[in-house]
Amino acid sequence: MDHHSIIEDAKAQVYDFHSSDSTGHDYWHVMRVYNNARMIQSQEGGDRFIIEVAALFHDMIDYKLTDDEHAQLDGIKAFLSRRGVGADVIERITHAMQAVSFKGGNNTVAVESVEDAIVQDADRLDALGAVGIARTFIYGGNKRHELYHPDRAAREDLTFEQYSQEDNTMINHFYEKLLRLKNLMHTDTARSVAEERHRFMEMYLEQFYQEWEGKR
Repeated sequence: MDHHSIIEDAKAQVYDFHSSDSTGHDYWHVMRVYNNARMIQSQEGGDRFIIEVAALFHDMIDYKLTDDEHAQLDGIKAFLSRRGVGADVIERITHAMQAVSFKGGNNTVAVESVEDAIVQDADRLDALGAVGIARTFIYGGNKRHELYHPDRAAREDLTFEQYSQEDNTMINHFYEKLLRLKNLMHTDTARSVAEERHRFMEMYLEQFYQEWEGKR
């Protein structure tokens, strides 16, 4: 089994799947998650092949990007099986993929291994900092969300159904998800990166409110 050729084939498949995305879940998002995962793995260990493949394929089963998660998952399993990947490794890859999604903090697939933890951390890092801010506005613009409304508070204790309805402003998304992620990281490596990116978002929000009120 040639891991390098499998990774390259996976990148090509991911490129095709994400080529028309305009929600911030494009090919370059996937590649940033892939690079984050490789960086974290270099410090934390874990099976590099499982981590890399799961990072590449993780958004192909995202409920926001597909109407049939199970069909996508079956296709990925078939892709790996045709290339000689064993059933036990495929199971570990697909579990890591399924454990990634935030779903308002209500994902029922739990992190069970270092591989799961690294792929989830890698994806969440891309929702933080300068890139995370940019992606928030890309996604919100795509969905025609309001930028900000002073009288609309961030929602708390959301169910997945409430979260997936996305009935709120772009700025409130910071409080409903992004600012929560720092404390949800599993690995020390991701936690360190998240701290800096979290502080940047806090500074951004301070500047945003000052500008909104015409004070700066």
